[in-house]
Amino acid sequence: MQDRAPRRSIRVSRIAGEPVQKEIRTSWAPAMAALLLAVVSSGAQAQLSPRYQDLNQDLVADLPADETDWRDPRILIFAYTPVEDPALYTQVWDEFITHMEGITGKEVRFFPVQSNAAQLEAMRAGRLHVAGFNTGATPVAVNCVGFEPFAMMAAEDGSYGYEMEIITYPDSGIESPADLAGRQLAFTSPTSNSGFKAPSTLLQSEFGLTAGEDYRTAYSGSHDNSILGVVNSDYEAAAVANEVLRRMQGRDVVRAEQYRSIYKSLTFPTTAYGIAHNLHPVLAENIREAFFTFDWEGSALQREFADAGMARFIPINYQQHWQVIRAIDEANDTVYNCD
Repeated sequence: MQDRAPRRSIRVSRIAGEPVQKEIRTSWAPAMAALLLAVVSSGAQAQLSPRYQDLNQDLVADLPADETDWRDPRILIFAYTPVEDPALYTQVWDEFITHMEGITGKEVRFFPVQSNAAQLEAMRAGRLHVAGFNTGATPVAVNCVGFEPFAMMAAEDGSYGYEMEIITYPDSGIESPADLAGRQLAFTSPTSNSGFKAPSTLLQSEFGLTAGEDYRTAYSGSHDNSILGVVNSDYEAAAVANEVLRRMQGRDVVRAEQYRSIYKSLTFPTTAYGIAHNLHPVLAENIREAFFTFDWEGSALQREFADAGMARFIPINYQQHWQVIRAIDEANDTVYNCD
């Protein structure tokens, strides 16, 4: 546990490895909305590492011009964003991995990452080829490790996204975000959108509460840990992605009566799936095909994500779909130090 917010410069250079809800805020305050709109209108500054090129100006690293730099590994390594129980997700993704093996003709291995830092470093070092990066970590991955996102989970009708919620346990005495003054709020990690960036910006701009000054902070490492910490009264409150909350309820890990939601944000894009930018273009196209041709019906993937309303993968455009996330980073004065 720590009692101050981390600096908002994210360095990736040497990384190791509903019960009664009395008042749920369903939109951001006008001041916050105006702030984000101003940043979005001006365009969040691109911070792509100088080791990459972006000649088409889509904010994502281009395929290297020199074909000798293209990678065509014999074994593909796939990683899902860090979760409390990586072993569980090895099983959840098993059928998808088999499908990807059939499309690519490659052996595919699941890499159960323990942290965002480990996932980022693995892709930067060339040990991770296909990945799902959480919402907040996606800009870091794009700018610092050459991640090329192209897919996202969505409902059958193509709708997508999740909300950040601030939750507390029923008898905490915390009824609204303003009540967090002098209390404790658990974040997940500095790279997380709903687990740190969005709530810290919101609390500062709308309620005048600064992390580490007006309220105590803790860093749990994952949304699962934050949720369990709240329902077990280890944390007074936590900022979490409600898609994780819904999945945990669907698995009967937590029950609705064990927490209260005191704030609900606008909708954000969810985990971005994509590849290392330097994969051979034929392999890259086959990996994309694997995502968009996977049959969810009756799969473990469908069962795990059904409570979040997910039923298929849809194509995404980083420049468009992550615009609001880049705006939040801009509002936070976040700088990606990719040395």
